[in-house]
Amino acid sequence: MTALFPGSFDPFTTGHDDIVRRFLPLFDRIVVAVGVNERKQTMLTAEERVRQIKELYSNEPKIDVQTYSDLTVDMAQRVGARYIIKGVRSVKDFEYEREQAEINRRLCPEIDTIILFASPDKAIVSSSVVRELQHFGKDTKQFLP
Repeated sequence: MTALFPGSFDPFTTGHDDIVRRFLPLFDRIVVAVGVNERKQTMLTAEERVRQIKELYSNEPKIDVQTYSDLTVDMAQRVGARYIIKGVRSVKDFEYEREQAEINRRLCPEIDTIILFASPDKAIVSSSVVRELQHFGKDTKQFLP
């Protein structure tokens, strides 16, 4: 069974890695889908993000990394994913992901979303916080896998 883990992953954090590793025993294949959105300014190119994630999971044959620029549900269908997997850190994240899951179910009823809550030690880690710290020259190694 295949699951899709979508996101911008700019950068891919220890929080993202934690979610992937916790979902890994549940699926035969996880496609980490790096979203490309021309309207969104990113720190890293899509190629850099894909390369870093592929390097991180180079010894894990169940993980595939791809880019996409259309709807997440369309990407899920393309890779044969029955599930979209997400991690949430807060109630705010949960509400956003709940709305997205409902839209995706209306567009494609055969695809479900499964949500894991962030591990307590990862709940403060976000890509935007890491980018902000890097902008001000702070060491972010503890937040990156």
